[in-house]
Amino acid sequence: MKTLTPSVNAPARVTRRRFIEGAVIGSAMVGVGFKPSELLASTAQTVKPMAHPNILTGTEFHLEIGRAVVNFTGTPQIATTVNGMLPSPTLVWREGDTVTLHVTNTLDEDSSIHWHGIILPFEMDGVPGLTFDGIQPGETFTYTFTVQQHGTYWYHSHSGFQEQTGLYGAIVIVPKEADPYDTQRDYVIQLSDWTDEDPNEVFANLKKMPDYYNFKQRTLGDFFSEVQEKGFKQAFNDRKMWNEMSMMDRDLSDVTGHTYTFLMNGSNPATHWRGLFKKGERVRLRFINSSAMTFFDVRIPGLKMTVIASDGNLVQSVEVDEFRIGVAETYDVLVEPEDEPAYCVFAQALDRSGFAVGSLTTDAKLTAEVPEMDPLPILTHTDMAMGGHHSGHDMSGMEHTQHTMPESSGEMDHSMHQNMDHSRHAMPQSNTEPLHQMEADMDHSKHAMHQEMNHEQPQSHSKHAMEAFFDANQVVADWPVEQAEIQWGPQTNMRAENAQYRLSDPGVGLRNNGRKVLTYADLRNLHSTRHDPQPDREIILNLTGNMERYLWSIDGVPYSKADPLHFKYGERIRITFVNHTMMNHPMHLHGLWSDLETGDMNHLPRKHTVIVQPGARISYRVTVDAKGVWAYHCHMLFHMAGMFRKVIVA
Repeated sequence: MKTLTPSVNAPARVTRRRFIEGAVIGSAMVGVGFKPSELLASTAQTVKPMAHPNILTGTEFHLEIGRAVVNFTGTPQIATTVNGMLPSPTLVWREGDTVTLHVTNTLDEDSSIHWHGIILPFEMDGVPGLTFDGIQPGETFTYTFTVQQHGTYWYHSHSGFQEQTGLYGAIVIVPKEADPYDTQRDYVIQLSDWTDEDPNEVFANLKKMPDYYNFKQRTLGDFFSEVQEKGFKQAFNDRKMWNEMSMMDRDLSDVTGHTYTFLMNGSNPATHWRGLFKKGERVRLRFINSSAMTFFDVRIPGLKMTVIASDGNLVQSVEVDEFRIGVAETYDVLVEPEDEPAYCVFAQALDRSGFAVGSLTTDAKLTAEVPEMDPLPILTHTDMAMGGHHSGHDMSGMEHTQHTMPESSGEMDHSMHQNMDHSRHAMPQSNTEPLHQMEADMDHSKHAMHQEMNHEQPQSHSKHAMEAFFDANQVVADWPVEQAEIQWGPQTNMRAENAQYRLSDPGVGLRNNGRKVLTYADLRNLHSTRHDPQPDREIILNLTGNMERYLWSIDGVPYSKADPLHFKYGERIRITFVNHTMMNHPMHLHGLWSDLETGDMNHLPRKHTVIVQPGARISYRVTVDAKGVWAYHCHMLFHMAGMFRKVIVA
């Protein structure tokens, strides 16, 4: 039997003092790849842990939450693990099966497991205080549900900071129907960030000094360089705008490589994960960002990647050199290595403070050369939608909140110059005008409809064939819009005055770098969505915060003081986020899919986590098809306490 992720050279259950091999131990993490469907076909029960404890298949699972000692930095530390492993075992399920998971908590504190992106009854969602009471020390909680999807997902603790201390693992769900992509190798590549510090101390440090871990701040020498480049007046005004907003243009990540060691499948850069291949094989790589606080920019120098799935859902294939993966997102890519004996899988942190790394290699003893990290990204005023900044709290820049739609993939220049005319990207507010006018999207959708008709319909003028001409891009926006008044005050010292859709912007640090970088505008559902129902209403939510006090909120209200959001079962909601902060926020809605508006309404990609860029806005549609109580939050672990809402579906 072949493995999906590298072995950690430890039995399924370990004593509290057993070591998981790390950097100074010198154990290479090597995988050989396999087809999940072949593995499932060979067994009907959970794989016995003796041979390959890092992968479990079947329909019934026994998972034990406990402690183990790890060593990623040269200093042994205690981690929170499942079955004594970090990452936790990869679970392989089959679409349509009912799975039962017995989770035993051996810790001296409450714990939990949330099945991220999995559609299930809310009682099985695993959020303490919201969907169940948590798993008390010494107790076992049994999750059971029918698997209704396929693709790449993951699981993690939703208790305290246990996710930061190691409690996370991968989920691979084999489709009921034949997989459309034939591959010879299949690897999970799970990215994460590890700190030897107690996460409570990390959080306390951020509360005391939000730039505690940022050692790349601007200096007086930088200012003098700007004076030489721009002149004193322009340089002074630029600094003045940032100072008035209590921001710094190098605040890219709250927690950096100063304390983090970045891991790939549990391997640090010294141990260097390796995935074997033979030249000419097609390899599927299932990237999962299981980090607590880190965005990664991923590339494989010398090798094109074909993106085929986002957050477990198939998309129309797009070839790229690089992609940014936010916290909690997943991307599946295909690669076909032929020319070199080894290729570097390189995942650098957004703030360029470190990287996770591995190699696709023909020989486990051979690793690829690791590239230099890109230059430190610098935020611009455009990133913060700061054009025409005012020190007061007027909302003049928010006049496009109603009935605006994202631009097409071909309309936005990646350079994001400040002097660009934003008005051409905001769609008409009139309820009598079409939602989409962009030629690039129209050409794409017409081509897609033509292909679908040729594939699905006979050459006739039947009713079904005529319906295929329906174009969701031309539907009129006539739904009511709801927006709470933002509570400006101590919770909020940042405000984007002219937030725009930036779907074709790859983000700070990736613009004009000479590589083809994936953007949300590139994502189109593999299947048609043109007949999906239109929204019944729209809710606008503002992501807010005070960086100086390290406070995060929605509409200026932290979770502790917020009323729940009420969704009506059966309705279709359009949700628009406006990000008033200088941080990316991966927003995750439990239990319900988010159909992201990327420029083509006929092929809305389906996601469970949506990245809202700094100073930007983004919209997606939700079919409210699951009753119960659901969590809705930013997936940055140290933002979550404030940037969180309870959703009640009834």
